[in-house]
Amino acid sequence: MIKLLALDLDGTLLDSRGLLPAGNREAIKKAEDAGVLVTIATGRRFRDARHLGIELELNAPLITHNGALLKYADSLETVSVSLLDTETTREIVRVGKAFGVNALVSADPHGKGTMLYDRIPADSIPLQRYLEWSQRQHGDDVNEAVMHVADLYKALPAHEVIHISFSGQCEPMGRMLAFLSDELADSVSILPTVYPHMDFTLIDILPPGATKGTGVEKLAKLNGLTAENVMVIGDNFNDLDMLDFAGTPVVMGNASPDLLERPEFHKTVSNDEGGVAAAIQTFILDQEK
Repeated sequence: MIKLLALDLDGTLLDSRGLLPAGNREAIKKAEDAGVLVTIATGRRFRDARHLGIELELNAPLITHNGALLKYADSLETVSVSLLDTETTREIVRVGKAFGVNALVSADPHGKGTMLYDRIPADSIPLQRYLEWSQRQHGDDVNEAVMHVADLYKALPAHEVIHISFSGQCEPMGRMLAFLSDELADSVSILPTVYPHMDFTLIDILPPGATKGTGVEKLAKLNGLTAENVMVIGDNFNDLDMLDFAGTPVVMGNASPDLLERPEFHKTVSNDEGGVAAAIQTFILDQEK
């Protein structure tokens, strides 16, 4: 019987406009009423996912930073956190600079979270948009939420770092990904998310062993559950570990083709067609009946 439901956020729980469909909200509430723990498992930093956890009144800690941080949205209680060591963090930032890519560094695991950066190039439109979104999203907390520093490399020793991200066009990001994988594969987790149709790649670098899959597994064990009690829903490669872990893995109709071709994964409709609500109805609510 399913007792834990973990939902990817972008491309899964949210529609293509980044909005939360009412049907998903209602289905989540019904699942919780049926005794299921429901969480968001996302690559987003905690502060950027927290408002949805509060809005949905989720009864489990959020799994954020691709599994590196488990934390309750309402109380800010930190359940589990993994950190990158300072020397590794500085080396990653240095490599990014060498490839002409600037890092976004997520820190402050015991608070709401702070993102550090030192430079955003004029041609880096996605990063500029993300910073503008963050500044709008966090209002009065903006100076704590997004912190500009003069020199990121020098600033790092004063912070507890959870997560580093880079983003850009697929071809140059692919070259940097190959280099990082060769140089740092044993000391970090490197999780690429590739959107070929947008010519956009996001590279998330996390503490070793940190994935959405390990985050979901950790939350399951804390609640005395096994993989057979777990259902997850996702749409991209950074969801693969948790899909492989769960007893009931579900991929969205808008998922990457490689995921849709996996016969062991259940399929639902797209994020614009209420795929999360449909999967909850099929695998949780109908089973309760």
